[in-house]
Amino acid sequence: MYLTEKNWGAPHARHPARKSCGRGFTLVELMVAAGISGFILAGVLTSFTMIGRSGYNAASYSIMEAEARRALETFSGEARMASNITWTSAMSVTLTVVSSASTYTVTYAYDASATGATSKCFYRLPGTASSTASRLILVRNVNDFTFRRYKVVNGVDYTATNDLETKQIQITLRSIRTGVTAVDTSNAVLSARVVLRNKSVTT
Repeated sequence: MYLTEKNWGAPHARHPARKSCGRGFTLVELMVAAGISGFILAGVLTSFTMIGRSGYNAASYSIMEAEARRALETFSGEARMASNITWTSAMSVTLTVVSSASTYTVTYAYDASATGATSKCFYRLPGTASSTASRLILVRNVNDFTFRRYKVVNGVDYTATNDLETKQIQITLRSIRTGVTAVDTSNAVLSARVVLRNKSVTT
């Protein structure tokens, strides 16, 4: 019986090295990824636009409220001290104001014209309606405006028809702010009826 000697030193058989091949994206995968990215980008842009519009609308309302509040305070302060009123039209009234220092006239009016420095504005004018003094703009971008006057008979309010019987006056206006990318915002204002305390009435 013969024993064969193992050839421990014989070199092992080597396999050829396998090259790692990098697999790219297919056209379908790229199209799916682009579609998903487009949906995400559209959602982000829509949210950003809505936030911007909401911020613009909030700022517009704040500005219009501040203008209207300041205008009504200015008008009400002088109307309460008025001893007489001249009703030029439903968009213009002249008050004779009695103060501790003097008596003066002042006109409050709305300019409905499409052009001019006071176009679509509610303003205050020292003097009568024909005065050439500088006009102080109180509210801009006014779309609708009207004065209303009332008389009081036996504790009941009625619409006044002339200056002599007018004892209360009220303002109604609506202002609008227009945005480029946002919808128009409007603010409707109905003032309280201001009593002309120093004015004598004849019914």
